[in-house]
Amino acid sequence: MSSTTGTRGESVTPANPAYDTVVDTTDVTALLERGRALSAPVLRAAVDRLAPPMDTVAAYHFGWIDAQGRPADGDGGKAVRPALALLSAEAAGAPAEAGIPGAVAVELVHNFSLLHDDLMDGDEQRRHRDTVWKVHGPAQAILVGDALFALANEVLLELGTVEAGRAARRLTTASRKLIDGQAQDISYEHRERVTVEECLEMEGNKTGALLACAVSIGAVLGGADDRTADVLEAYGYHLGLAFQAVDDLLGIWGDPESTGKQTWSDLRQRKKSLPVVAALAAGGPASERLGELLAADAKSSDFDSFSEEEFAARAALIEEAGGREWTAQEARRQHTVAIEALHGVDMPERVRAQLTELADFVVVRKR
Repeated sequence: MSSTTGTRGESVTPANPAYDTVVDTTDVTALLERGRALSAPVLRAAVDRLAPPMDTVAAYHFGWIDAQGRPADGDGGKAVRPALALLSAEAAGAPAEAGIPGAVAVELVHNFSLLHDDLMDGDEQRRHRDTVWKVHGPAQAILVGDALFALANEVLLELGTVEAGRAARRLTTASRKLIDGQAQDISYEHRERVTVEECLEMEGNKTGALLACAVSIGAVLGGADDRTADVLEAYGYHLGLAFQAVDDLLGIWGDPESTGKQTWSDLRQRKKSLPVVAALAAGGPASERLGELLAADAKSSDFDSFSEEEFAARAALIEEAGGREWTAQEARRQHTVAIEALHGVDMPERVRAQLTELADFVVVRKR
């Protein structure tokens, strides 16, 4: 796997070995930090409205305190969605600050989904520490997730403007699609075969819908018309599919030190992610052998005690059947479609360039 060098000397190793691009990580980091800095005070104020102990549990989830309640400087995530919401306001010709309520609302919905997903998937680690349900119990994970979802709409609707109502409508639609995607994801774990088309539909709902909302909601709050918002949504939707394709690669082959998850994470959860589905659809000896193993795994009472070597063997078959390369190519394809969508709307060239840089970062990120 080769590395590329940014225009200011930053070296970026593509998560996708077939993808070769140059990303100025200094500029991208500045965009992410701006999104985090502008949205954080409003996000904290929203969380402070929660009744105890939900406020404390939420603060732990966001990395603001540790399990003992002491102040912490935890990893609160990449903050891609807040960055996109602020840029979308600027794409509509409004100040970035106009997008702050949208940035906070989308981040609240995103974290609602993480709290519930971790519990449903049985994930014990997120962002390099124990998940909420592991520390505070399943009931608190459910309650706090529900509370964050309610707060998201409250943050928008309390603005009391026509634009806030339009933004809330887009957020609720995206939230419903996100939940649809999670339901599809869970149901696929119990099926022997899932088509590539079904997998892409699920990932479009689970990841694409909320990213699409993030990159349109700021524009709506900034006064953009529906056509402009729809074009920005198309960029965000395809960016979400590229984002998820890279996540699927990392879910099997990612470095635990970078991802904060176990090795072969998605294989341990029997997820029908893109590399798996593409490998099964490819045909040939490796594909057939993989299908036999996964079918046996679904019926095995010993699955939870499988060795590292057994998961590594399944990952090797996925790669041999072409699932890893197909997913890498799909990430590139969705990235290209996302960038092309930006040509459908007039915006400051600086903002267009920054949206392009963020898209590049999503596809070459290592975690």
